[in-house]
Amino acid sequence: MKVLIVTDAWHPQINGVVRSLSEVGKRASEFGIDAAFLTPEGFSSVAMPGYPEIRLALASPSQIAQRIEAAAPDCIHIATEGPLGILARRWCMRMSRKFTTSYHTRFPEYLSARLPVPSWPLAALLRRFHGASCGTMVSTQTLEQELLAQGYSSLMRWSRGVDAELFHPAKAQRLPFPRPIFLYAGRVAVEKNLAAFLSLDLPGSKVVVGDGPSRTALEATYPDAHFIGAREKEALAECYASADVFVFPSLTDTFGVVMLEALASGVPVAALPVAGPKDVIGQSKTGILDHDLRRAALSALSIPRILCRKYALQFTWRESARQFFGNVLNANGMGPLREAPKAAA
Repeated sequence: MKVLIVTDAWHPQINGVVRSLSEVGKRASEFGIDAAFLTPEGFSSVAMPGYPEIRLALASPSQIAQRIEAAAPDCIHIATEGPLGILARRWCMRMSRKFTTSYHTRFPEYLSARLPVPSWPLAALLRRFHGASCGTMVSTQTLEQELLAQGYSSLMRWSRGVDAELFHPAKAQRLPFPRPIFLYAGRVAVEKNLAAFLSLDLPGSKVVVGDGPSRTALEATYPDAHFIGAREKEALAECYASADVFVFPSLTDTFGVVMLEALASGVPVAALPVAGPKDVIGQSKTGILDHDLRRAALSALSIPRILCRKYALQFTWRESARQFFGNVLNANGMGPLREAPKAAA
């Protein structure tokens, strides 16, 4: 069974979409799936306005048609609503091919955060984009309820996972900052609501791991915070494990894989009670959700690190992959997903 995943977001970008698709792709063979990707690689591209590190592919309809036909997939999943996603959707509809989609990003809210424009026109376009699919994957119950209220249908749940070997409390190092250390990791951009974190009166140190278009302005506005740039793999794992509280101020993320990475590192979470944190943290007692983010950050200091680690171990990328490919097969009427037989020793 061959599944083609079409995505505008891909390496070297560092974000939850790229991480999620990469991780499920790695585990496809465990379920007898041959996962192929149609990405911006091999196309000319232009920088996305406001996000120079994100490149938008300049592909033609014929190029996309050739790529899809050459891949000869049994199923097609369109992960993003960018140029590649739009052209792949057009091809599927022209050829009367079923396809699934996933709702990763609240683009209407992102646009309103950056520009003084209403969110509803883009929201209507996204609803139309996903409405043509035979199933749209969402990461949480809260997001599912929100989209159902907006008129979406055929929604399927696809949770996320965490690499619990990479993100581990044993990776802790002694950071050169006064404790307690309140950490944020992720894109440094306006839609992440970082000012809500950086403006807090907290003891110890506020540390920001990551980069993005808002970094220069935020560094100038909040000189007491420590911006240490982007980190990956072991270096990122060390930052997580070395912190005392992970602060997640976003109001727009649909999940927040970074929260799982922090929890797997034994670090409790402080966040606002919105979609994403409400589902990831929920009633687990591994974080504090409060509209008063300062109160949440200070209260989270008392949460046992071992509790955070134990809870995070429930979220595996293997289970995430099982949900993803199971959704694809079910939506296409191809029956239940089965594990591939293990090779004889």
